[in-house]
Amino acid sequence: MKRRDFLKLSATFGAGGALPLGLISGCAEHPLPGSGRVTRTPTVCDMCFWKCAGWVVQEDGEPWKVVGHAGDLHSGGRLCTRGTGGIGAYLDPDRLRRPLVRVEDHGRQRFKEVSWEEALDTVAHGLKRVAERHGADRVALFSHGAGGHHFKHLLRAFGSGSFAAPSYAQCRGPREVGFQLTFGEGVGSPDRTDMAHSRCIVLIGSHIGENLHNGQVQTLTEALYREVTLITVDPRFSVVASKSRYWLPIKPGTDLALLLAWMHVLIDEELYDRDYIQRYATGFEPLAEHVRQFPPEWAYLETGIAPQTIRETAREMARAAPATLVHPGRHTTWWGDDTQRARAIAILNALLGSWGRKGGLYLQERVDLPKYPYPPYPKPKSTFKAAHRGRFPLAEAGVSNALVEASIGRDAHYKAWVVYGTNLPVTIPGVRPLLKAAIDSLDFVVVIDTMPAEITGYADVVLPECTYLERYDELRNAPERRPSLALRMPAFAPRHETKPGWWIAREIGLRLGLDRYFPWKDYAEVLDWQLRKVGSSLEEMQRIGLKHFPRQTPLYLAEGEDYPFATPSGKIELYSRTLAQAGFDPMPRYTPPPERPAGYYHLNYGRMPAHTFSRTTNNPLLFQLAPENVLWVNPITAEQWGLRTGQRVRLKNQDGVVSLPIRVRVTERIRPDSVFMAHGFGHRSPRLRLTFQVGVDDSALMTHVPLDPIMGATAMRANFVTFVKADA
Repeated sequence: MKRRDFLKLSATFGAGGALPLGLISGCAEHPLPGSGRVTRTPTVCDMCFWKCAGWVVQEDGEPWKVVGHAGDLHSGGRLCTRGTGGIGAYLDPDRLRRPLVRVEDHGRQRFKEVSWEEALDTVAHGLKRVAERHGADRVALFSHGAGGHHFKHLLRAFGSGSFAAPSYAQCRGPREVGFQLTFGEGVGSPDRTDMAHSRCIVLIGSHIGENLHNGQVQTLTEALYREVTLITVDPRFSVVASKSRYWLPIKPGTDLALLLAWMHVLIDEELYDRDYIQRYATGFEPLAEHVRQFPPEWAYLETGIAPQTIRETAREMARAAPATLVHPGRHTTWWGDDTQRARAIAILNALLGSWGRKGGLYLQERVDLPKYPYPPYPKPKSTFKAAHRGRFPLAEAGVSNALVEASIGRDAHYKAWVVYGTNLPVTIPGVRPLLKAAIDSLDFVVVIDTMPAEITGYADVVLPECTYLERYDELRNAPERRPSLALRMPAFAPRHETKPGWWIAREIGLRLGLDRYFPWKDYAEVLDWQLRKVGSSLEEMQRIGLKHFPRQTPLYLAEGEDYPFATPSGKIELYSRTLAQAGFDPMPRYTPPPERPAGYYHLNYGRMPAHTFSRTTNNPLLFQLAPENVLWVNPITAEQWGLRTGQRVRLKNQDGVVSLPIRVRVTERIRPDSVFMAHGFGHRSPRLRLTFQVGVDDSALMTHVPLDPIMGATAMRANFVTFVKADA
């Protein structure tokens, strides 16, 4: 077992000195914007997963701004705060600049700047050595974002079948599995929510507006203009709660109790869509019997929501149905029963007749885009399921926590990692000690990133990727109301000695003898081939940026239409035989959450509009808008502890982990039994000079992380904190 010291990237390996004054203060002298020669280049935003199409605007060849594409359904022609801050990612002086290789001098480890040739040769040698000693399947990929496609292609060609996107177990996985079990399809990305036409919208733990999911915010705004009935369930009075007709400040961890009570009311009062259920669903009778035991009076004792409020809100949903949407949410990892929570939301939508109906969940469609004709991949000797060891039987992708565990020790399954665009020490909760043990056990670690994030300190080789404004990536072909393709192309030449991900993957592939999987010299050739197969071309897309295609299927179900659902029964499954056969409850069952210890508070976290979690907190443009997170504390709690707004405190979790200081905000917008902070702050990499130790990293306080037994989701809200003095 070898030890890797955490190496701090010094200014030698990035930009030295202070940040440019003009970038921080906006005081640099420039001519009036728009007075020079203006050009634009199509792009697909990479500041979050929504992937809005847009234009990179330059003036006299210099970066000016990023704006939305008028024809894009994802954005409606407008980018959010983060999207307009994309230029900051390109200009960030803390960017990685050159390839780095870990070396040891006189017993001390350090990073050495090397040429691309040496760095790529080192990577190829490390991967070959692992394949020769253990097998190519013992290499795992952790990735996030569109660029991960290139490295998944590389490792599949190499013979690996182990891939994990932390976002699967940390964000959307339970929702997708829960909806697939019910309807045979997931919610998709962007979400298939038809809020612009909804008459009633239920948000349960989804704070749209603060998360700035672009299309969602705009369609919710349209609904609010039409005076939609908005019901928000959240222990915090979020921005969207302030727009709601009903705010239900639920006790954390009791969502399933409320969802079951709503089902009880709909069925008991015969408010569900009887015709829809008879035509499309199976398992109604077992469901009706199941929820009979969960009346609002029972739910009140669990959730703190008054029985009359539960009944009133259920009737509001039924009154507006089928144009009622119980929003599936996005960040759906809560208390360890997350797939069943998502199942309950899916079943509630089914009872209201919302799936495939206007104002509910529309039927998505994407372009039938052919894949580039690569040779068949070799069959790997093992896949990510080896790391799961029989757990999480319905997981459709690797669970990051399980892959980390399977990398620890001399006899560990994994011997090498390729990490692309994901900062594992911050993105995977509850595994920091395991993460260090795994990295010490591995034979080889290569990190590809644009920024000197914490994970780079553990790498053997760091490969600097250029930002999304400097590269091609695969075409955006996301399911939507209307199919479309969008192009991301370089607006600028790569700065410093950075390279696009496709080039890095290809160069490694050629060194591994995988030439037949990389028969092109430039990824633009792949894009042009695909586009010509659907009646377009790269040249056309470089001009127009986005191209719509006609739908081949209806957007909604027709009245009385027979529709085959992609479930085993061909119907909406209220009772899931798949779950029953796998040994799980076939219908959602509520388990009370653990009681909080005396003197401790539920740790709730979320987003703020300026940032995509930790990915953007060092962006010099967005940092100016939100440099740190603050801690929301209820006035009752604040009085008990003698806290005041602006005061700094440290937090200690139930396992004794103590945080950096964080500024208090005393507000009635949070329950007395809870605190709240935005995620993504408190970086520990000193090369992230703006955000280094600024604010608090809530994931460091998440040491108790139960895993959903169905698909491995990480329960990221199952921790409690108390207050200690800031100087403790």
